[in-house]
Amino acid sequence: MYPILHLVLADSELEQVPREIADRRVIRRLAQRRGRRPTELILNSSLHFPAMNKLSDGDRRGRPDIVHMCLLSALDTPLNREGILRIYVHARHDKLITVDPSVSLPKMSYRFEGLMEHLFLKGQAPPENPLMRIEDASLESLLKRLKPKKVMTFSDRGRRKPWKRIYNGLLKEDDICVVIGGFPHGDFLSDVDKLSDELICIDPELLHASTVVSRAIYAYEEMFGIPELRLRR
Repeated sequence: MYPILHLVLADSELEQVPREIADRRVIRRLAQRRGRRPTELILNSSLHFPAMNKLSDGDRRGRPDIVHMCLLSALDTPLNREGILRIYVHARHDKLITVDPSVSLPKMSYRFEGLMEHLFLKGQAPPENPLMRIEDASLESLLKRLKPKKVMTFSDRGRRKPWKRIYNGLLKEDDICVVIGGFPHGDFLSDVDKLSDELICIDPELLHASTVVSRAIYAYEEMFGIPELRLRR
């Protein structure tokens, strides 16, 4: 039996349209076309950019695409198919989404946003078979709940380490949590310095979150020989 890898997309820029910009024309028109109230839409900087200049941190908010790409990458890995990956999305306003390993997400962005709208409104999705659930929870409270042996956060401020050596020294009985930022630029809003056992930098240049997700999972698979195990079956 292999240890569980807990993957957390932290401070992800996924949220509903804030009330302070809900009356802007571009948002009202989109809401009308979708049959939603303006505040029921998922904030999307590509669609709502003209209205977002009034928001604090407006230059980094409204990026559901980052969460979408990261989830698609993680869910399709051999590690997840082996049942030893757990995925969580910690979003703005301390919303926490727990993602079932068996969920099949839509590939098209507009359908993914529709799924997120339903999730934020109803607390669970998809409607016919709820495999994603949302609750109020901070990153700190999630880590206290998981109680991993080690919490590792990927950050450009971290200690430089080749991706092949990320998990060196870990044992098969040690559950690990990796924290990856679900935002386009800047730093974590949560206090990851306090919450992490180690901050790691795997490249001198900033990488897309989905790339870091893929590297973190692949390094874990390699550490425990998951590819060879699957090929021998």
